[in-house]
Amino acid sequence: MKIGIAGAGLLGRLLAWNLLQRGHQVTLFERGSRAAELSAAIVAASMLAPYSEVVSSERCVFDWGRMALTWWPEELAALEEITGQHVDFGNKGSVVVAHKLDESSLNHFEQQLRGKVQDCDEFIERIDRRRLAELEPELAERYHGGLFLAEEAYLDNEALLISLETAISKLGGKWREFSEVQSVDAGKIRLANEDYSFDWAIDSRGMGAKVQLPALRGVRGEVLWVHAPEVNLQRPIRLMHPRYKLYISPRAGNRYVIGATEIESESMKPVTVRSSLELMSALYSVHSGFAEATVLHAYAHCRPAMPDNLPEIKCADGLLVVNGLYRHGYLLSPHVLESALAMLRKSGVGQRYA
Repeated sequence: MKIGIAGAGLLGRLLAWNLLQRGHQVTLFERGSRAAELSAAIVAASMLAPYSEVVSSERCVFDWGRMALTWWPEELAALEEITGQHVDFGNKGSVVVAHKLDESSLNHFEQQLRGKVQDCDEFIERIDRRRLAELEPELAERYHGGLFLAEEAYLDNEALLISLETAISKLGGKWREFSEVQSVDAGKIRLANEDYSFDWAIDSRGMGAKVQLPALRGVRGEVLWVHAPEVNLQRPIRLMHPRYKLYISPRAGNRYVIGATEIESESMKPVTVRSSLELMSALYSVHSGFAEATVLHAYAHCRPAMPDNLPEIKCADGLLVVNGLYRHGYLLSPHVLESALAMLRKSGVGQRYA
């Protein structure tokens, strides 16, 4: 079938890659370039942290997120086989720490977490300084312990988006870059001066779909990318703080993605001075080696969210709508993708991949 996809962010690319493998003709419409510079997918730490997220989310986020922990390695291996491009995937767990004055926040977090996932309690470990030194030696001097969440992971989102673009192009997917989509309806994607017809149209535009999804709202997030040669962290680190949770996600070559902010705002302005100061100050408090780090990027974007902060998937004849990944893009996209593909199969699309 001929399928058009409006929005070439994370979900749009995953859908295109999977549908192309199954023999369909796919055209991707993206308001920016295929480098995804305008996508919320680029402004993410891409942590797979179901334990950390379930404390402030529904239990289903935890269950869907755990599915992602086994789904992503298989998908990344398949991508590498086609593209020859490696995407780093770290599955050594994550560590949660707190300064002594904020230890009550850590205790409260642990209590809430254990209460929500009692059936997976064995993957939550309260650690002392000796155990912390085994996991992250460079943190043991500043912290006397914390939590070790053994099942959590991360992936390199920058490399993933590049790999998906390569795979889509190799499989014959067509790109319509710098195409501002006005509307998506059954079998039709409309630009300002041109309409395109397909057997099926898929709307995965994120905030670009707000006119057609009025309940959609933006949640602003800000991240910094830094290069810190003096810092050697092996896994994601979360710092408990009375006002926010700082997270540090490692990348190859002593690079790190740092974030914390979550603002109910649809502003697309650059990162603010206040956010930058708070992020860098908290970062230095975790590890003094960050003082000499070089700031590579400062990104801000609005992540699309529905009123309940859960993803929305709607399928009718000739139209599939997927949206509302909130801050859980890389964690929940496997579940959303598989659910969307199942809906398409039920509607008669893709009998070849039954």
